[in-house]
Amino acid sequence: MDMKLELVPVPVSDVDRVGFVADHDFQVTDQLRFVQLTPPGSACSVVIGTGITDMAPGTQRGLQLVIADADAARDELLARGVDASEVDEQPWGRFVYFADPDGNTWALQQVPVRD
Repeated sequence: MDMKLELVPVPVSDVDRVGFVADHDFQVTDQLRFVQLTPPGSACSVVIGTGITDMAPGTQRGLQLVIADADAARDELLARGVDASEVDEQPWGRFVYFADPDGNTWALQQVPVRD
């Protein structure tokens, strides 16, 4: 049986302060706004909004995106004003870490080429 993770909630305080293009943005009621974002090339989307989750903004930890080039990804984050870590070299990949404006933490992983 296939099981595909396709949507992850991320608690934020300001729904309009994000860097991805919105796939959907629906204000259902005053208490419910659903904004779905998909990182470029990803099969999994992120949902932010009002009334989406009971997690407090900034409490989501360890979200991870796989990228092709850690150095280029870090340079892009820095160019956008994001406080990104140095590239962390590990046997299982090269990582860049950062937090979004609310404090949710993210990791970018460049998977090593396997022979």
